Amino acid sequence: MSLIDYALKGNYKRFNDNLKKVSKDTGIGMWSLRFKFFNSFVKLGCGYSDFLNYELYKRDNNELKEYVTIKDQDKFYEIVSPSQHKNEFSYKPNFLKNFKKYIKRDFFVDEGIDELKKFLERHTEFMIKPYDGLGGHKVDKIYSKDIGNVDEFYEKLKNERLFLEEYVVQHSKVSEVAPNSVNTIRIMTFAYDGKSEILFACMRFGNGEASVDNFHQGGMAVLVDTETGKLVGQAYNKNLEYFDRHPKTNIQFDEFQIPNWDKIRKMVLSAALESRHIHAVGWDVAVTEDGATFIEGNRRAGYDLVQVLSKRGRKDIMRHCIDIINECEDTEYKI
Repeated sequence: MSLIDYALKGNYKRFNDNLKKVSKDTGIGMWSLRFKFFNSFVKLGCGYSDFLNYELYKRDNNELKEYVTIKDQDKFYEIVSPSQHKNEFSYKPNFLKNFKKYIKRDFFVDEGIDELKKFLERHTEFMIKPYDGLGGHKVDKIYSKDIGNVDEFYEKLKNERLFLEEYVVQHSKVSEVAPNSVNTIRIMTFAYDGKSEILFACMRFGNGEASVDNFHQGGMAVLVDTETGKLVGQAYNKNLEYFDRHPKTNIQFDEFQIPNWDKIRKMVLSAALESRHIHAVGWDVAVTEDGATFIEGNRRAGYDLVQVLSKRGRKDIMRHCIDIINECEDTEYKI
């Protein structure tokens, strides 16, 4: 897909309706908003959702230049996490095996119908997921009692390239905020030359109805102070809505303390050093009663949440990583 195809992909009518709402809320005229979108498109290659989610109609040209686009991400990740090694993370069964010491849960990956039956006997509830995929698609919670025909279920797993994971029981304090989903922390790390660091962190919560917390599946996200593990400010969802409190449980987000934060920091900083090829990772971490566990690791962690929650462009993160590589390798990479 070309950059133009990507940028203009979407529902123009819905975009125009959203522009009308922005115009009403801000007082900016429709033609001015359309011009601002065209300017953002030319300078960044941004799409309809980027323009709205990042509130680019409020940004001047210097601010616009700091926003990370898909083109920037393509260039950046080929330097820090080359695609020839993507299956270490993108193929999720590989990730479960490669990082097994950080993942204390059972899983089933096409090991035969007899092993499937044993898995179903061991677990009354579990998660079903695609071997690879983005945005939480095809991820759902399943109950063993609801599987009428095991043979048919096994064929479905094989044909649709799906695997099963033991359901993670999250920390009771996290469950109080959003009990219907496993609510995960997205932590971006960078590791090079034997050193690792946390670049960014946020926490995602389900909306109280869906069984997943994913931002693209109705969830919401809020910034995390990477030193203290406390949530900072309001949560934000894909529909451009902000929340001081969770809409179902009424628990305030700001200042909420993530349990076991010291253990979580130690875990991600250690895991970041495991791969010799993938230097930048977006870890999805679930908090448990005695520590934490990885749900998955993302070789290409997106910048939508990062920039929405930061309320500014975050090319500074990319430049920081590139500067370290250039210094270590005597290269001249630029973003």
